[in-house]
Amino acid sequence: MANTPTHDAVILGGGLAGLTLALHLRADHPDLDILVLERRRHPLPAAAHKVGESTVEIGAHYFAETLGLREHLERDHIRKFGFRFFFSDGRDDLENVTELGVSKVLPTPSYQLDRGILENFLTDEARRRGIEVRDGATISGLGMGEHGALHEVRYRDDASQHTLKARWLLDASGRAGLLRRHFKLTRDNGHRGNAVWFRLDDRIEIDGWCSDADWSDRCSPPERWRSTNHLVGPGYWSWLIPLSSGAHSVGIVADAGMHPLESMRDFDRMLQWLGARQPALARAVAERRDALLDFSFLRDYSYGCAQLFSADRWALTGEAGAFLDPFYSPGSDFIAIGNTYISALIGHDHAGRNLAPHAFMYDQLYQSFYANSLPLFRQQYALLGDAEVLPVKVTWDYSYYWGVLCPLVFQQGLTDLELLGRVRTDLERAQALNLRMQDLFLRWHAASANRNPRAMLDQYELRWFADLNGHLHDALDRDATVERLRGHVDLLEALADAIMLQATGSDPRLKAPLSGRRRPPLFAAAA
Repeated sequence: MANTPTHDAVILGGGLAGLTLALHLRADHPDLDILVLERRRHPLPAAAHKVGESTVEIGAHYFAETLGLREHLERDHIRKFGFRFFFSDGRDDLENVTELGVSKVLPTPSYQLDRGILENFLTDEARRRGIEVRDGATISGLGMGEHGALHEVRYRDDASQHTLKARWLLDASGRAGLLRRHFKLTRDNGHRGNAVWFRLDDRIEIDGWCSDADWSDRCSPPERWRSTNHLVGPGYWSWLIPLSSGAHSVGIVADAGMHPLESMRDFDRMLQWLGARQPALARAVAERRDALLDFSFLRDYSYGCAQLFSADRWALTGEAGAFLDPFYSPGSDFIAIGNTYISALIGHDHAGRNLAPHAFMYDQLYQSFYANSLPLFRQQYALLGDAEVLPVKVTWDYSYYWGVLCPLVFQQGLTDLELLGRVRTDLERAQALNLRMQDLFLRWHAASANRNPRAMLDQYELRWFADLNGHLHDALDRDATVERLRGHVDLLEALADAIMLQATGSDPRLKAPLSGRRRPPLFAAAA
C-alpha cells in the first residue's frame, strides 16, 4: 500500500480567500509545502458568477502591497471612483436627487475586480510560485487531528478517491463552511438580509442616464460608472459595479423584513420590483435583457462564527468563517485580516511556540473587529433611503473605518501585541462612541424630514475626510502609529459633536453631552 502523502498546509478551496492565503503563506514561509484543493475547474469564465467585485482600502492594500499584485490590479481591473449613493427611490431623474460621493478620486486606491480574471490569475500565480493547486477536487471526508495529531482529508477527482495528511488544515471553502459546519461553529448575529444579483454582458453607463451638463460636470473625470453606484431606498440598496471584461454586475440587497426575497428571487420578479423602486435602472436592465449572463439569490446572508483559529492547527478564512454584509464591501478586508492571523500562527508553530495563547488572542482580535463592524449594518437598513441621515452616517462609518481599523492594518499592527496593548483604551473609546452614533442615526431617522434636494454632497470637499484617506499609506513607526490612532479617536469625538448638533436641528430631544473638541465641518447642504 502506498504511503499517504503529507503536506504542511492544505487549503480547502481555491477561490479568492484560499488563493490569497496560499500566496501569503508562500511569501511569509517560503519552504512551506502548500496544497490547494478546489472544486471548480479552472480557468473560470470572465465575469465569473461570484460576488465580491468591489474592494475597499484594506482589501485593496492587501492585494496590491502584501501580496504584490498591484501591477495586475492596475492592468486588468478597474480603479474605483469610490462609493456613490443616489437617493432615487421611485424616481428616474438622478440629476434632481441628492447624490453622495466624491467629485475627484481619492489618493488611496481601491478596485472593481472581475473575479473570473482575478482568480484565474491567482491560480496561475500560485503555481508559478511553487504552490500545488488541484482543481476539480471535491472534499468527501475530513478526519480532524487533536493534541498534535495530523489531520486527514479525503477527496475525489475524475481519476479516483484520494487521501492525504495535513499538519495545518485551512478552510477557505466559502459558504460551504466545511470546518464551520463540522465543528458546529455557525452563530446567529441578529442581522437579517437577502440579496439577488446578476451580470449583464454589457456596460451600464450611468453617466448617460441624464443630459444635464451641470450634473455631469460635478465629477472630474465625469466617470461615475467607475464607482460602486448605490441606488438606495428604505430598507434596500441596488449596486452597479463595472467589470473589466466589459460586463456589469447588478445586485439588490434588502432587509428581509421590509422586502421579502420572494418578491425578487427570479429575473422577471426582480425586474418588476426594480421598475417600482428604481425605474431608471429597471429600464437599463430591460434594454439589455438579451445580455443576461446569470442570476442568483442568497437568503439570510449574514452569520457569525464561534471560533476561527485553533491551537489544533486548523483555521477558517473568508466566508468559510463569518460574513457581515455586502454594504461597504468588507469581505476582502476580513480575508486580509484572517489570512494575516493564519500566517502568524504558522510562524509560531515553526518556531516551536505554544500555539494556544496566540490562537486565542488572534481569535479574540478578529472577533472584536467583526463585532465592532456589525453595528454599522444591523438594524440600519431602515434609514438607507433617508437623504438627510444616511450621508452623515456613511461619512461617519468611513471615518471610523479609515481612522481606526485601517491604521492597524496599514501599519502592520494586527499581530503587534505591544501596539495593541498601548491603544487598547483608545480602541475601546472608539468602539463605545460608534455604538452611540449608530443608535443616534436610528433615532435621528425617526425624527428626520428626509429632505432630498438636488445637491451633490461632495466628500472630497471635506478636507479632513479626504486627508484621512490620503494618509493611510504613511510609513509610521510604532510610537507614531499610537499617536495617529489617538488623534483619530479625538477626531471621531469631535465629529460626533458636529453630527449631534446637526441632528438636534431635526429633534432637540436627540441632544447629548458634547466633548467640547473643535468640530470638523459637515455638508452644508445636509444641514
